[in-house]
Amino acid sequence: MIFAINEINKNPEMLPNNEIGYKIYDNCGTMDILRAALALVSGLKGEISDNNCAKSETVQAIVGHSGSAPTMAIEQVVGRFHMPVISHFATCACLSNRKEYPTFFRTIPSDYYQSRALAKLVKQFGWTWIGAIATNNEYGLDGIAAFIQAAKEFGVCIEFSEAFLSSDPPESLQKIITTIRNSTSKVIMAFMSHREINLLATELYKHNITGLQWVGSDAWITDPSLADIKGHNILVGSVGFVVSNAKIPGLEQHLRQLHPSQFPKSQFVRDFWEVMFDCSLNETSNTQKKPCSGSENLQNMQSYFTDVSELRFINNVYKSVYAVAHALHNLVTCREEKSSFFNGSCADTRYIQPWQVLQHLNTVNFTTKEGERVYFDSNGDSPARYELVNLQMTNKGTMEAVTVGIYDASLPDSHQFIMNKIPVIWGNRLTEVPVSVCSERCIPGTTKVLQRGKPICCYDCISCPAGEISNLTDSIHCMKCPSEYWSNKQRDACVLKQIEFLSYDEILGSLLALFSLLGVFLTMITTIVFYCYKETPVVRANNSELSFLLLFSLTLCFLCSLTFIGRPSEWSCMLRHTAFGITFVLCISCVLGKTIVVLIAFKATLPGSNVMKWFGPTQQRLSVLALTLIQVMICIIWLRISPPFPFKNFLLYKDKIILECDVGSVVGFWSVLGYIGLLAVLCFVLAYLARKLPDNFNEAKLITFSMLIFCAVWITFIPAYVSSPGKFTVAVEIFAILASSYGLLFCMFLPKCHIILFRPEHNTKKHIMGKSSVNDIHY
Repeated sequence: MIFAINEINKNPEMLPNNEIGYKIYDNCGTMDILRAALALVSGLKGEISDNNCAKSETVQAIVGHSGSAPTMAIEQVVGRFHMPVISHFATCACLSNRKEYPTFFRTIPSDYYQSRALAKLVKQFGWTWIGAIATNNEYGLDGIAAFIQAAKEFGVCIEFSEAFLSSDPPESLQKIITTIRNSTSKVIMAFMSHREINLLATELYKHNITGLQWVGSDAWITDPSLADIKGHNILVGSVGFVVSNAKIPGLEQHLRQLHPSQFPKSQFVRDFWEVMFDCSLNETSNTQKKPCSGSENLQNMQSYFTDVSELRFINNVYKSVYAVAHALHNLVTCREEKSSFFNGSCADTRYIQPWQVLQHLNTVNFTTKEGERVYFDSNGDSPARYELVNLQMTNKGTMEAVTVGIYDASLPDSHQFIMNKIPVIWGNRLTEVPVSVCSERCIPGTTKVLQRGKPICCYDCISCPAGEISNLTDSIHCMKCPSEYWSNKQRDACVLKQIEFLSYDEILGSLLALFSLLGVFLTMITTIVFYCYKETPVVRANNSELSFLLLFSLTLCFLCSLTFIGRPSEWSCMLRHTAFGITFVLCISCVLGKTIVVLIAFKATLPGSNVMKWFGPTQQRLSVLALTLIQVMICIIWLRISPPFPFKNFLLYKDKIILECDVGSVVGFWSVLGYIGLLAVLCFVLAYLARKLPDNFNEAKLITFSMLIFCAVWITFIPAYVSSPGKFTVAVEIFAILASSYGLLFCMFLPKCHIILFRPEHNTKKHIMGKSSVNDIHY
């Protein structure tokens, strides 16, 4: 403080034509500190000896104290007199309360920022399950409360929270030792002073509790007394934040100029001098030591006092003095247009009042020689800048705080932590970051489900349901895949659903296509046989023209089943249903024509009957054409109103897309089927009525049996079609087409081909016109 004041007074640019003085109270104990504060407020008459200076009855600002509790006591007294108080080490967040402490400022960050920085540090290293221990006073309790609140915001859970004082009974400390031993967390946040951490580490050493990762507050993390305790190895690997280190040019030279004559009343200087030079300043005070010669100096002495390598908190004193100096400078160089007062006036520099300094302290904003910016926010707090230190063992066997990173709260969240390349030694003596979690992280494909009655950090990892994924670690919910996608086996990505349709590549499609082509082949063989024997009685007996037309329609029926195989398209969907409807009507029309011919032929054999002329070959062709044209008209209307179309069925299977042909108009679809069914039933009824005609017209029995098979197939088709899933719906439809087509082919033409090829003796006009025996094959 004296160095900074001397430096300011020697600077011609600071406080022109003015100098600042000081009064130092070096007392310990809260009551003595309060007496000193009251003495500063009450006035300093007689302290200033320079007659050229305007004498001030009171000081304009108080620098100190270093402790939070004494500072609170001081501030509650001097704050009533609008006296600014600037502390270099009082970190309690409670001092940011402007209502209770309206004149308080500090050049060290508040514990609120330290607590949040520590919580971010814990989160940064992935520690979500930790313990917390604090000093049982306002400093420790407020600090740990702010830490716990921030930790919860960052998703960190506190397994236990304890507090104790060094003056507490031993049972209190033993309770905490038991809690630590029984806990599962491997990281402990210690927001306490060096006295409490020394006691705790020593007790843990006695109980051989090791392997813990300690996170410390700035009150102990760099305290040199840690190396003196028996269990200091317990704390090796600890990490924590301290205020940034700094360099103060000229300070070392100033300290080496110290001499007892400068401070004759200072007991500290007297004791320090006697210890350093092993001499006595007063011959009567210590007869065992030789008297000091007066030539002793610190120029070539190495001591902790002259070591300026660690100026973390000392730099805050330096900044505090300069903050007051800048406030005074702004006050004495005031211009009315830049005044900090509400009325825009400037102060009388001969009678500067503390409240005027207080007003200018609120607007102080300067940069130190080292480039550090100094200012105060609305609560009197300084910017939160810390160095992240790691307690490591040196080659000499001592414990040293090594800076491994920095933290700057003024930067964006993603850039506040900056780690350097110095390796970190953790509490387990390894370079790997220890793990402290209640539950292991949930891998992608799983979601977190909280365990009942436990904190949010304790959870189970449950695999996402089918159709949902989680592609992040520790996901709290699963996302549904889009309609055309499905989750993979790992449930961590959506993949395109398998598209399913009846294709030629699979066994079922190949078999159906094979049977379809086999039906075409058999139909063509039958056609060739009938064509080669078209003049024989068996072929001519029952209208060979309708037989050939029936064989042609059966060929189309077999071929139309192929349109149902393959990827549905707009044209294939329209073709498969209309071709099926028209070819089957053509087929049934031919069978119906043959049935009517059988009936009319029987009527024509009766005496006086002239029926045959009304249903000759021309009428037969026209009837087949007319019946088929009706189906063609139904199909045209169907295609014009609402034709079949391809669509993707997402409802049948969750993990597959079924490519189907939607029938479009349901009325049109069932009209086509209904018309086929109507003709089939009519044909069956007529054939059934003609089943007992004389044997030479017994083709009616074959028609009856073929129609019976046809109707049975299509009656069973309806429930099978409705209940079959996916591509099997198409397979059922193809099976019905093939089964009914094979039924007509075999029942109508197989017996006749057998006679033509293997029983030629029955293929005569005499045999056709005559009676057959019981053992004969009827046709």
